[in-house]
Amino acid sequence: MTKVILITGIGGDIAQGVATIFREKRPDLCLVGVDIHAQHGGHLFVDRFALVPGADSPKYLDAIKAIVRKYSIDVVIPMSEPELAVTRPFSELVPGMQWITSGERVVGAGLDKFETMRALSGLGIPVPWTKPVSEGRPVAYPCILKNRLGSGSRAVFTVAGGEDVDYLVKRYPGAIYQELLEPADREVTCAVYRTRTGAVASLLMLRRLTGGFTGWAKVIKDDETSRMCEIIAQGLDLRGSMNVQLRLTDKGPRIFEINPRFSSTVLMRHRIGFSDVLWALDEIEGKSIVFPEIPQGRILVRVQGASAIESVDTGAGI
Repeated sequence: MTKVILITGIGGDIAQGVATIFREKRPDLCLVGVDIHAQHGGHLFVDRFALVPGADSPKYLDAIKAIVRKYSIDVVIPMSEPELAVTRPFSELVPGMQWITSGERVVGAGLDKFETMRALSGLGIPVPWTKPVSEGRPVAYPCILKNRLGSGSRAVFTVAGGEDVDYLVKRYPGAIYQELLEPADREVTCAVYRTRTGAVASLLMLRRLTGGFTGWAKVIKDDETSRMCEIIAQGLDLRGSMNVQLRLTDKGPRIFEINPRFSSTVLMRHRIGFSDVLWALDEIEGKSIVFPEIPQGRILVRVQGASAIESVDTGAGI
């Protein structure tokens, strides 16, 4: 029987990367994609497409349950932090259905950037100072201000002094201050996977951001960073894949964020053999995982495409 996979947020870059991997390597699958609107090319990557309310809507969970019933969904992959937040605890939304997530503890720590730092400190990992803006002025200048919840690098601001504080806090009252980590050109994104038997693999990529996403990356080796990734994976009981963001400072690697989901490099790293999307599904199907040896120095780049379409079947009536 054909396995049916539900991918949320299919209008987004990451979800389309996941769908592309399945299309190429698992053509036996039936892919169902959902999003809050149809003004994107997401339907081109799946067999069925449907509209759902936003994750902040009280109707969101009922819409997801209806889609699960209509298409006999076997596996759900939530692609965004808001969706991860409202579908927890995952096993209770639709009993018996499989989920591809990073696990309850990683999701809990990763959704809240202040809680991320507390969780890392509890594992003995050195972290940049971090303070909610509601608790007063920054510890030091310059620093950064960013939203406490959510992800991405587009709403991150450098705070040089009191005038910046006065301006930004009014607009982002739920934000946090965090130590400014330097140098900026030593930012690393780490894909980390932990199998159900406890084996851990990490892929370290020195990166350059383009529009808030990784546009260029180079595979590197750093033993201290790899050890940190393994400590986090074991300490937070990682179940599958997560992404760790850090900078290599003169004091060593300093983590500033954990993304408890597949990241924007998911398709890029798949191209060189770090196929965490496939590994997650393989484990659901009872298959064993063999991690590949990926040499340092490999270069990964993001490319762009375009398509012309006539219309979109949105699965109205769900």
